Amino acid sequence: MAIEEKALGRDEALRRAADLLPRIRERAPEAERLRQVPQATIDDLRAAGLIRVANPARYGGYGNDMDLYFEVAMALGRACGSTAWCYSVWSSHNWLIGHFPEEAQDDYFAAGPDVLSSSSFATMGRLEPAAGGYRLSGRWGFSSGCDAATWAMLGAVGPEGPCMALLPRSDYEIVDTWFVSGLRGTGSKDIEVRGAFVPAHRVAAVLNPAAYSPGFELHGRPSYRLPAMTLLPFTLCSPLVGMAEGALEAFIGRIKGKSGPGRTADSVALQLRIAESSAEVDAARTIVRTTVTEVLERAARGDLPSAVEQAAVRRNYGYVAKLCLQAVNRLFDASGGHALYDSEAIQRFHRDVHAGAHQVALYWDPIAEAYGRAVLGLPPLEQYR
Repeated sequence: MAIEEKALGRDEALRRAADLLPRIRERAPEAERLRQVPQATIDDLRAAGLIRVANPARYGGYGNDMDLYFEVAMALGRACGSTAWCYSVWSSHNWLIGHFPEEAQDDYFAAGPDVLSSSSFATMGRLEPAAGGYRLSGRWGFSSGCDAATWAMLGAVGPEGPCMALLPRSDYEIVDTWFVSGLRGTGSKDIEVRGAFVPAHRVAAVLNPAAYSPGFELHGRPSYRLPAMTLLPFTLCSPLVGMAEGALEAFIGRIKGKSGPGRTADSVALQLRIAESSAEVDAARTIVRTTVTEVLERAARGDLPSAVEQAAVRRNYGYVAKLCLQAVNRLFDASGGHALYDSEAIQRFHRDVHAGAHQVALYWDPIAEAYGRAVLGLPPLEQYR
């Protein structure tokens, strides 16, 4: 039975997430086999009240902001990267819907506060005007968590430019293309739409920083004062922090208490790797927390980031992904042949953190270039204008 309550603070949310970790860890191989998050895990997340952490309060949320679901995603990543990834994505949509027109929000949450939706932000769809709205056609890839979702948010181009369209499950087909090396349990399959009708109120330019959003007027949360993409990519790097921590825990668990030659606790080389990787994980977590906290605190005062500050936020979430990759690679490189077995958690974390870091929003080179250009006073790259 789902928990019904008016408030859920950070400590209690993280305690509930921690309580779920043994079960989620045990189901991680099942998530890979199914190529989607097991229903039992989804049921656990709902029963713990964690799905609605990001919801606006009027739709069953607890009054929290984005920082809390990033924290929960980092915690869950220690047990199963795919579960953490999908949790973070589902939560981000329950926040992002707050930028849509109010009627669309009412539609989305009509069945209750624990709704799940998938997405694909690439503008692969075409919207054609129709009476009362549009007709949408297209095919999108990488729609994480789509099997459990009852809605999809899909990028498209319409008469007024790039936008996102919101569709119920009955209006699209899931095409099973998800045969991959990492994050197998995310079920990030293709979505196909053939001429579905989308009412006008379910189309919004939510990713355009200049577009109107009713979010702050309706919900009063600092994050709704910000352009959606200011903090949204932390949705993707937060699970990576948890995965890197999970890899560190698995590595320590394999050698702790073992003595003698080889890969044992007596090895100075392994001790040094543990120290450096743990520092990187701690640094990554600190970057997430401090960046998100600072941006939200400033937004609460109505102080929005400048172009250089936006570039610094992007630099930070890109660097979080870079730190997590380095930490896991260092540990996996010293794990020996037995780490290759499916029964070893570290090989799954290694595959998963690489898969997550391949997300285009976390790709370091353009992020770093954009930051350098910003601080040097050069025009921004096209994708960041």
